[in-house]
Amino acid sequence: MRVDGGRGRVRWLALGLSLCLVGCAGPRWAAAEARLSDAWASPTGHYRIEYSPEDASDIPRVRRAADEALPRLERWGALREPVTIRVMPDHASLEAAARQRGLEWLRAWSRYDEVFLQAPSTWGAASASPAQLTELLLHELTHSVMYQLASDRFGWSRKQIPLWFREGMASYTAEQAYRWVSLEEIARYLERHPGSDLLRATPEMYRDESNLVYGMAHHAFAFLSRRYGDEAVRGVLREMRDGTEFPPAFERAIGISVEAFTRDFTHYVRWRGFRGGRLLLQDARPLGDHPGASGEPEPP
Repeated sequence: MRVDGGRGRVRWLALGLSLCLVGCAGPRWAAAEARLSDAWASPTGHYRIEYSPEDASDIPRVRRAADEALPRLERWGALREPVTIRVMPDHASLEAAARQRGLEWLRAWSRYDEVFLQAPSTWGAASASPAQLTELLLHELTHSVMYQLASDRFGWSRKQIPLWFREGMASYTAEQAYRWVSLEEIARYLERHPGSDLLRATPEMYRDESNLVYGMAHHAFAFLSRRYGDEAVRGVLREMRDGTEFPPAFERAIGISVEAFTRDFTHYVRWRGFRGGRLLLQDARPLGDHPGASGEPEPP
């Protein structure tokens, strides 16, 4: 559904404004006049797509992917403010816009009301498939929904939301367990590295062991949602919206501290509670991967 009265694409004639919005986004993006597509709406919120003329052929499939992704966010809530999907012409432009370096696997980056997306046609020789693009946008838009439900545009980056919750919620919503290491592989890793804390991964570990870090985050969030329910997760976001930072918001909504939860989950993995019959005493329900389950850190 269009929300601009059918006036067609809106062109930003002020190049300076375009460059301000995308930051130092790379030579090709800066050299071309940015254009703003029509805006669309769904029950989960409004969005628009910004792109350079050279990437116009990518826009129809980006819109289709966004239209497919947005309704799946309703389990958490709706966007409070429109999100702009900024299509970046190449990987260098994406890293520049996200202020990241050396993350060759990075394809998108999210903030409160914008998603930087590498043009799907530049993902590789085979380009991005519709399923891959929908999955990625679902992951990224989950971040934006999370931030908007938890805060406003001035406070979202100061809520102290840990990486495992941010990336776990996005991966869980996008059903990306198939992409990461399994719980058994994580258990073996912890046996080899008994002092490692994957729920507090260092930047170096994130860069070099992203599969492991994302896997731990996904399974931790799945554990949280299965044990306490989606409503408890929404409660954490509501508590933050009222001005509370993540640690006390989590404890009020979940009933235990973040430290107690992460300790329980780590024990669950180490003791292989996911195999069944060896669950933690606090819960006798089966836990583990998201049923039917088949990236990137955010600003601190």
